[in-house]
Amino acid sequence: MLEAVPNVSEGRDPGVVEAIADAFATHATLLDVHSDPDHHRSVFTLAGDDEAIVESLLAGIAAAVSLVDLREHTGVHPRVGAADVVPIVPLLPDDMPRAIAAARTVAHRVGAELGLPVFHYAELGAGRRPAFFRRGGLDVLRRRVEAGELVPDDGPSNIDPRSGAVLVGARPFLVAYNVELATDDVGVAREIAAAIRESSGGMPGVQAIGLALPGSRRVQVSMNVIDVERAPLHEVVRRVRDEASTRGVEVRAGELVGLVPASVLRTAAAAGADIPGVDESRVLENVLRSRLAE
Repeated sequence: MLEAVPNVSEGRDPGVVEAIADAFATHATLLDVHSDPDHHRSVFTLAGDDEAIVESLLAGIAAAVSLVDLREHTGVHPRVGAADVVPIVPLLPDDMPRAIAAARTVAHRVGAELGLPVFHYAELGAGRRPAFFRRGGLDVLRRRVEAGELVPDDGPSNIDPRSGAVLVGARPFLVAYNVELATDDVGVAREIAAAIRESSGGMPGVQAIGLALPGSRRVQVSMNVIDVERAPLHEVVRRVRDEASTRGVEVRAGELVGLVPASVLRTAAAAGADIPGVDESRVLENVLRSRLAE
């Protein structure tokens, strides 16, 4: 089986999220839906064989672009598409070639059948990350394409401001995790994010940004841990706590986005550490086993 974790730019209308979830569940097994109104984003976790993953992703992306209008979107999370990022993940490391092949099929069909511009990323796109395409937002991406700096890998070159573009890739597991701070100073969150992310000299395999969440009046360090072996999640959380403490701020809560591999909890347990917001009910293998038994 393969896993897919499509991210859609809708997190406020439960009816729209449910309709998109139903579309993603047409062929594959829907394991989890995580929505956040401040991010204005929903993350769907699917599992299935290669054909099921491809067909479900096509159906879900089609639903997303019919129901989401980026011209009215105001979430804090960076995005360039209604169906913003569509990664396919091998459940076994040796299956990465299958994940790449499935992602390539999805990208081609999204371009040909749905008429959307598609950019390849991660293992499908020479290692490029979503941030490469998202910097400056959708308007900047459109200008880069119009200037010839970027050319979509599939689909048309014209980017509709309503639906945007789709980033399709194949990648290993990553963990999306947010830490809420007991302060309303977003500058503190941004300082901590800079201190822990790899690109500015922090922890290897960690991406992080500091965000103010106006709807809930929270301040958050939002992270992707893209290499849980080099940067175990419990160590990343400890580093955030340490950086917050040096600034006189406490960590209020932790939030997992989606599911985690069992190895994340095993590693934390071996170190005698807990991870706020993560328990056995959020383990990918456990949820998959339970759903397949239904």
